Amino acid sequence: MLNSESESGRLNGAYSGPTEFANVVREALACAAREGWSSMVWSDANFADWPLGERAVVDSLNAWAGKGRQLLMLAHSYDALVRLQPRLVTWRKTWGHIIECRLCRSRDASEMPSALWSPHWAMQRLDVVRSTGIAGLEPQRRVMLKEELDECHRQSSPGFAASTLGL
Repeated sequence: MLNSESESGRLNGAYSGPTEFANVVREALACAAREGWSSMVWSDANFADWPLGERAVVDSLNAWAGKGRQLLMLAHSYDALVRLQPRLVTWRKTWGHIIECRLCRSRDASEMPSALWSPHWAMQRLDVVRSTGIAGLEPQRRVMLKEELDECHRQSSPGFAASTLGL
């Protein structure tokens, strides 16, 4: 549910290029914080080009996180995220109790959906190389994307632990 017309305009429709993709992710997470989305699913081969390590994004995530919130992250590998997005790694440690991170190794990395889904809104990158995709409120698109993400989840295993216990 996007309340203002200006937000709705920016977060609905096609986008093209890495800058627009990153802006859609930033705006979606800010909207999730403002509107209190209860859950989100993020999916990508490795999240390397998502703006998740930016201070503003982590601020939005801090504002969003809280009781009753859930985030499911699906990836083929978290190596690039750990290496390139240290702020998100720190945030993940703080909020590990509301985040489930899963590895989807049953699919080739090139077949991983690149998407951000919520019960209210969804974004999917249809061409990862060119960062082109579509975002919006359409129920049918959200349902179809959720079915694909659920299948990835069913075929996944735990990954990207919040902390590493040593002996």
